[in-house]
Amino acid sequence: MNIPESILQRLQENEQLAMKFHELESSILTILNFQDFFENLLTKISQTFRVPHVWISVIGESPIAEQILAMEDADLLKAKTAFISKRDFLALIGQTQRPLLANEDLTRFSALCPPKSDYRIGSVAVAPLSLDGVIIGSLNQGDLDPNRFMPGIDTDLLERLALKISLCLSNVVAHERLRHLAFHDPLTGLLNRRVMETMLEQEFERSKRYLSPLSVIFLDLDDFKGINDTFGHDQGDRALIHIARALTAEKRANDMVARFAGDEFVVILPSTIRAEAAHYIQRVKEVLAKQSVSTGDRCFHINFSSGIASIPNPEITSSLALLKRADQRLYQSKKRKP
Repeated sequence: MNIPESILQRLQENEQLAMKFHELESSILTILNFQDFFENLLTKISQTFRVPHVWISVIGESPIAEQILAMEDADLLKAKTAFISKRDFLALIGQTQRPLLANEDLTRFSALCPPKSDYRIGSVAVAPLSLDGVIIGSLNQGDLDPNRFMPGIDTDLLERLALKISLCLSNVVAHERLRHLAFHDPLTGLLNRRVMETMLEQEFERSKRYLSPLSVIFLDLDDFKGINDTFGHDQGDRALIHIARALTAEKRANDMVARFAGDEFVVILPSTIRAEAAHYIQRVKEVLAKQSVSTGDRCFHINFSSGIASIPNPEITSSLALLKRADQRLYQSKKRKP
């Protein structure tokens, strides 16, 4: 029996489409870096299927929203990401896991588009994405042709792709969490001591090479034992998190904050002279003076002592010596307190 030419052509087109989806799925399976995963995904979809506009929408309350916002040097990903509240997302898409196609009343999808985007769209495909079974956003495609994503078109391959992306995303997030724990203190989220020492060595060598200033601050909480004894160790942990946030909020993009041990912290300030480091400390103290830690019916403020060491200084010949000098000045500062 001869197969009509039109049906044969349609079968060949479907086979080619399935192959493209398979190639796309294969290209993202081995990527475990969060940024590379999404940037590769969006670029590949656009190139493989010749879709002019491909982007993601992320529910602001989802676990990956904070990761994307915290990324540095991720201009492509951030430009193609829209953040939307869970309420607005579900009001638009609903709880369905199936892709949504539309070519009418497209202004209602504007909340799914990145803020600075100027997409000219005649039809749109929205494929919900999930993480561990919970919807966290969507993969979106837009085309000027109103027939490209016309309602009623078979979405099985797009649904399968969204499922594969969701499964891969679960692996990527798990890997990123493990990597984060390897470099960060699990309580405060700051850099850990091992990473701090490596970064300090790099900044010390850079400072010597380019004859630029470098300051290090060593600090610890005043009467941290008293906080634990009076309010409990849970509140002591809250105090550590509180000061970690204040130190982070007042730092510049290139500054580094680390938890050294216990209630001790280290701040690395590249291209910073001693007076500027002292000004940073003052800003942090002002923040802490305005923000108390509440324990329910009681509250307390956090105070700390600090020591600053800076180069260039002919007496300091290594990053370890720089850190030790800051520690010595911290000890002297605590001795002067009543």
